[in-house]
Amino acid sequence: MADEKLNKVVLDSSVVIKWFSNEEGTDKALVIREKYINGDIEIAIPDLVLYEVANALRYNTSINENDIKEAVDSLNKLEIDIIVPTKEITNLAISYALKFGLTVYDAFFLSLADVLRFTCITADEKLYNKVKELGFVVLLNEINL
Repeated sequence: MADEKLNKVVLDSSVVIKWFSNEEGTDKALVIREKYINGDIEIAIPDLVLYEVANALRYNTSINENDIKEAVDSLNKLEIDIIVPTKEITNLAISYALKFGLTVYDAFFLSLADVLRFTCITADEKLYNKVKELGFVVLLNEINL
């Protein structure tokens, strides 16, 4: 996907976790973060990301308690738009979950992107393959930064 379509994005937890854990796709995830810091893109995330990132890092044996706390704190310090889901976003998430066979948690990212008219970036290939027909979801590994 062309870079110009990625100026307003919702990142799902699979992308944000890569900011704190060295794994496949970390390089692209860090480029996205850097573009946000430089003011080149706008990022929005549901508040759910804070819980999901903390939980995922909790199971990373190379990361300690303080590292997890610092990771979550850094998300707040970046001043990313952290959105508490509205009734509209929640209802759409439930619809997407049922339509595509997703968890409601995963569907929140899609519904937020849809309501904001942002592009949703995921590193979760299984999720992407279920919802790519929506047209506003892209796979981290397939974008050009």
